[in-house]
Amino acid sequence: MGSPYPLGATWMGNGTNFALFSERATSVDLCLFENLDARQENVRIPMTEQTDQVWHVFLPDAQPGQLYGYRVFGPYDPEHGLRFNSSKLLLDPYAKAIAGEVNWADEMFGYVVGDELDDLTRDFRDDAWGMPKSVVIDGGFDWKGDKKPGLPIHQSVIYEMHVKGFTQLCPEVPEELRGTYAGLGSAPAIAYLKNLGVTAVELLPIHAHLDDKGLIDRDLKNYWGYNTIGFFAPHAAYAASDQKGEEVSEFKTMVRSLHAAGIEVILDVVYNHTVEGNHLGPTLCFRGIDNRAYYRLAPDNPRFYMDFTGTGNTLDTLHPRTLQLIMDSLRYWVVEMRVDGFRFDLASALVRDRSGAVNKLHPFFEAIHQDPVLSRVKLIAEPWDVGEGGYQVGNFPVLWSEWNGKYRDAVRSYWKGDECRIGEMAYRLTGSPDLYQHGGRRPYASVNFVTSHDGFTLNDLVSYNDKHNDANGEKNADGDNNNQSWNCGVEGPTEDEEINRLRRRQRRNFLVTLFLSQGVPMLCGGDEFGRTQDGNNNAYCQDGEISWLSWERDDTQKELLEFTRRLIRLRNDHPVFRRPKFFQGRRIRGSEIKDVMWFNPGGNEMSEEDWTSPFVRCLAMLLSGDTMDVLTFDGHPIRDETFLLLINAHYEPISFVLPGSEKLEWDLIVDTTVEEGFLPKTKKFASGDDLEVEDRSACLLKLTAGVQAQARQESWKKRHFGLPPAVTAEQERAVVKKATAPKSA
Repeated sequence: MGSPYPLGATWMGNGTNFALFSERATSVDLCLFENLDARQENVRIPMTEQTDQVWHVFLPDAQPGQLYGYRVFGPYDPEHGLRFNSSKLLLDPYAKAIAGEVNWADEMFGYVVGDELDDLTRDFRDDAWGMPKSVVIDGGFDWKGDKKPGLPIHQSVIYEMHVKGFTQLCPEVPEELRGTYAGLGSAPAIAYLKNLGVTAVELLPIHAHLDDKGLIDRDLKNYWGYNTIGFFAPHAAYAASDQKGEEVSEFKTMVRSLHAAGIEVILDVVYNHTVEGNHLGPTLCFRGIDNRAYYRLAPDNPRFYMDFTGTGNTLDTLHPRTLQLIMDSLRYWVVEMRVDGFRFDLASALVRDRSGAVNKLHPFFEAIHQDPVLSRVKLIAEPWDVGEGGYQVGNFPVLWSEWNGKYRDAVRSYWKGDECRIGEMAYRLTGSPDLYQHGGRRPYASVNFVTSHDGFTLNDLVSYNDKHNDANGEKNADGDNNNQSWNCGVEGPTEDEEINRLRRRQRRNFLVTLFLSQGVPMLCGGDEFGRTQDGNNNAYCQDGEISWLSWERDDTQKELLEFTRRLIRLRNDHPVFRRPKFFQGRRIRGSEIKDVMWFNPGGNEMSEEDWTSPFVRCLAMLLSGDTMDVLTFDGHPIRDETFLLLINAHYEPISFVLPGSEKLEWDLIVDTTVEEGFLPKTKKFASGDDLEVEDRSACLLKLTAGVQAQARQESWKKRHFGLPPAVTAEQERAVVKKATAPKSA
């Protein structure tokens, strides 16, 4: 008889319970397979018991490793949203492991491919021979006292990476482990991450996913993995072991090893759509089990799907069983697989109501917020989708952080010299209070990034104006055309050393901005040493050296890697760069401290005229280290040093008068015009001194002598600083200075 709960295949120690939800099915058969090569099921068992729309059976002889699938019976009536087809073997939506790949053929589709009626004519051919199979697993695992790091998110430094691409070429990882969960969990991989200083890895999708037919036909793969078919199963191809179901234990071992090193694991999850596509897509799982329950269908014509994701379908999070599927999956990954958080792909699509509008009162939010497990992990939204009104940066509720796309765009635009950016840069440097403070959120609501997997790498951002995606086989039509990039004068690689020098400086400018901004920095894997994708800004299908990290690095790459390490260490060492509260920008109640101050090059506090001039491209930001409004857990004030950040995106040098009263001493510790970035020996300046900040560069100074309070005032030698002349962005970028020798540290 079995039990309707839990859903999926559950090993009970004396057999396996199978339970499958389908509201509209007329009957369900459980199909068992002896091996992956079997062209048909060896045993077919009718599931005669149905409780609360769940079909269930208990099999005492079904052991871990058993391959299985379902055949679900019901009407094939696409015009009414019903696509049952018992000729098609279906995966279990709750499968904890999935073995094999799809052997693409017309049989994988529920309709007759090429028929004049398109999807209205049912295909009666069996497809079990070409389908992957669900696998019964034994979830037992020795965690050996694993303890989650539990780092507050405002202290996090996130490293976005691909499980395969990170170690596939790493010579220090044993060859048989490269590109796998075991490879990522190996000692050399973890040593690299620890040495870099990151606190969390954000893994591109590791849920079981499939390579869609269009890519296979072009000899490509869905490398990124945003093509989910199993929300509980780790992708088997990332396992070093080829034993069925062993990927589950291997994933757990990886998590345990990362936790032991103090590194958290965040999963990039794709609950907004599945691999089954639109009405002309294959029937692999959800569509054949209960199409109307799992997908959002057009209200006036349920033959077709509502598509807020750009993939052909959208999961229906308003249906209680689909919402349950997502919540069960999330809890499984937190409780059983012990991950530390999630980044939700196209999160706006998850919270659209019946009208299609994004709704902050959506049941998806309510289910997570009241959940004692899920409400305590790191929740990061990609706050947009492709539908109308989908761009929701700044609009997610408390408990949520967001990929701050406005941070990315503002920082890119500023450093390539665009007009009207200085005011927005001040917001982005301070955690984007204009986006998050009004809703009761904190600076850590902003996950700051300059680059991610989706778009140019940091190296390519300063080397290409245009995308170069021909390798994707779509005639360069794919990928975003609006990259806010600047090639510094030549498209792609060049032997012009002046341009290469500027590109290296621009990379350092971006990294300084990223790691010294309030909020949570996210570094795209490989940017720490200047990885290139040769101008491809949409390498989703490139499972090769264009996407894999190279571990053979020249001196320039080694220099950038060391600079990045030191920046991360600086951030980790100084709480003033990772505050859990927004700056007030005024005297804090109960003290005379201004926690942040802004100066123009003349040593004066920024005026309204300075802020609103479209041609101001330079700024000084002073961060007070002895602020009183941030406390330790037991109530003691957190103290730090005082820093001064100077940024200049203009094509000419600008002299800054250093702020503060007499007898203060500042140490220059970072200058991005220096190839090393960090000065091996700091240069000392007195308050009131002029410090020339070179064109398109940033400097960081630390107060080393004098009272901090005396630094928080205009310079005792301040002078008038007139507004700059009207220079357009095009004029800015037309000037690439020549004949200046590289600075030496």
